Amino acid sequence: MASRFFSGLVTVALLAVAVVAFPQQGEETIGLGEVGRGSLLAATETPGRYIAVPLQSTEVEITVKGLVVEAVVEQTFENRSNEWLEGVYVFPLPQGAAVHAMKLVVGNRVIEGQVQEREAARKVYQQAKTEGKKASLVEQERPNIFTTSVANIGPGEAIAVRIAYQEILEYDSGRFLLRFPMVVGPRYIPGKPVETESEGMGWAFDTDKVPDASRITPPVLHPDNGKINPVKLTVSLDAGMPLERLICPSHPAQISADEGGLRRIRLEGAFADRDFVLEWVPARGREPRAAVFTEELDGVYYVLAMVMPPADEFVETVRLPRETVFVIDTSGSMGGASILQARQALLLALEQLRPEDFFNIIEFDSNFTELWPESRPAMPAAVAEAKMWVERLDANGGTEMMGPLLAALSDRFEHTPLRQVIFITDGCVGNEDALFGAINAELGRSRLFTIGIGSAPNSHFMERAATFGRGSFTHIGTPSEVSLRMGELFAKLENPVLADIELVWPDPDADTWPNRVPDLYSGEPVVVTARLGTLHGDLEASGVRAHQAWRTGVKLSVGKDSAGINRLWARRKIAALMDDRARGVAETEVREKVLEVALEHHLVSKYTSLVAVDVTPTRPEDAELKSGAVPTNLPAGWQHDKVFGHLPKGATPGRVHLLTALLALALAVALRGLRTVV
Repeated sequence: MASRFFSGLVTVALLAVAVVAFPQQGEETIGLGEVGRGSLLAATETPGRYIAVPLQSTEVEITVKGLVVEAVVEQTFENRSNEWLEGVYVFPLPQGAAVHAMKLVVGNRVIEGQVQEREAARKVYQQAKTEGKKASLVEQERPNIFTTSVANIGPGEAIAVRIAYQEILEYDSGRFLLRFPMVVGPRYIPGKPVETESEGMGWAFDTDKVPDASRITPPVLHPDNGKINPVKLTVSLDAGMPLERLICPSHPAQISADEGGLRRIRLEGAFADRDFVLEWVPARGREPRAAVFTEELDGVYYVLAMVMPPADEFVETVRLPRETVFVIDTSGSMGGASILQARQALLLALEQLRPEDFFNIIEFDSNFTELWPESRPAMPAAVAEAKMWVERLDANGGTEMMGPLLAALSDRFEHTPLRQVIFITDGCVGNEDALFGAINAELGRSRLFTIGIGSAPNSHFMERAATFGRGSFTHIGTPSEVSLRMGELFAKLENPVLADIELVWPDPDADTWPNRVPDLYSGEPVVVTARLGTLHGDLEASGVRAHQAWRTGVKLSVGKDSAGINRLWARRKIAALMDDRARGVAETEVREKVLEVALEHHLVSKYTSLVAVDVTPTRPEDAELKSGAVPTNLPAGWQHDKVFGHLPKGATPGRVHLLTALLALALAVALRGLRTVV
């Protein structure tokens, strides 16, 4: 990983010199290594010096009612300099988030954002910026990475940006799971640099394989400089049922409950260096068998339904021999706690093999290595050899994922009736779409199960890869979770799926997403959204489990009214349409369909953005506007030198020193050449 990061730093250094301006005389500037808290950093023409716009606060308010999550994220910045500034902030959100609202707050003024086609929104923002008007722009870089740009922050002013989104709560293996990502982990960027100037302010250059790399790689502060970006988070949880357990495995949170059963979870004094995770388990006997939420909008009904398959203990299972290929990421981003968790997870998985099974292991960083040329029977000697090999694995190098992925999916020998690929990684790559396309094209009879490792995995890649791979995604956030989460995964691998699922709606013209429900594994519910012309009647669900027919019905008219179900339906439809690109559908066709849905339901997508503009110009015409990016923390448990190599410390001060060194080297070479000519 370090080599790609190294070259990215050099390129961004060259770009930084071209866009900055000298600070005013006497104005205080700082170096990146001096940042003590979250800040917008406006670059100056003095190498390595910046004007800081402190991040006063990040506040997150999350409301959970049943399966529906509503959240508001507010970031407040204060300009303590004498300059007019523009800031660019790259931040994560849940990969299923339906981002639908943005407000720009300046003093007592509140400017509402409007969803427009992406290029049109950019033009509106750029024009407002040029005219000295306060403006904000929210763009989606990935389904789980967004960029906020804020223009014309005046001297002494504070500006807040509020972003609202909704999502569907996760339910798996008997527990509900709420995840709020708080840091964008550094992505490995494959490919060759493009000749055009990079558009973003990140540390990486745009490449032929990741054309927007500069927009998804915010500068990273070295851990030696302390943590930045403090976060205050509150969750109001109305579970709608008694709970057996409610825990926050990621943070030491305060949990309280009132007499009505409403629970409040508070997180204060935390920093944005890991995902916030909250999970709860219903009291025994109160597990949901079905849940329905509805919304009527302009004479159209939107439905969110969850239906639980039969409990495992009522299904007789027969274990079949299987071939399992384990793939473990040993790149630099997996250094520290992550590689320990990954090795522990893989060792537990090896212990579950039986002599009639076949298996192999692939480890990868900049290159990949297979333990054996082909899978071997899981006899005691082979398993022991594999364990010794795994225990010696260390993390270093790049994250070249395509080669090992294709090797794992290669099904040359058909040793057993079942074939499973277990992919252990943090998923921190920038070329997700190319990998999805490869999985779709090469999956065959294999099933791909992803295991996300560490405090801030790339959930977009992990979840969608499992979807394309017709498997499931498991996240292991801490070492204490390894045994429990791997046990849940083994239950999925050992138990037969609920297959051939069919849904029959009372409206024959129902528009449902996913439009075809995938096979499900142990503990997974059927979760579907629909757009209907009527709610009269039942949703009929059927399938096959261990050669036994399964059927159930849910009455739609008893569904709970819930605002925003239309947006959740639209978000799922957009996700399915975007998946079509990996299946070979032309992007022009996908873009047209996504635009129609996103504009109708006021959602941010790859092709639409939120833009807010104050109509009154505030920046004087002769005042210069300076731009910069917001640095982020390295995700908790990561090792800086494993990711970026042994470069100078600080968010990205190394690029300035690298540039200086390169210029000096170039000058020396030139002078030597002149001396040779003379």
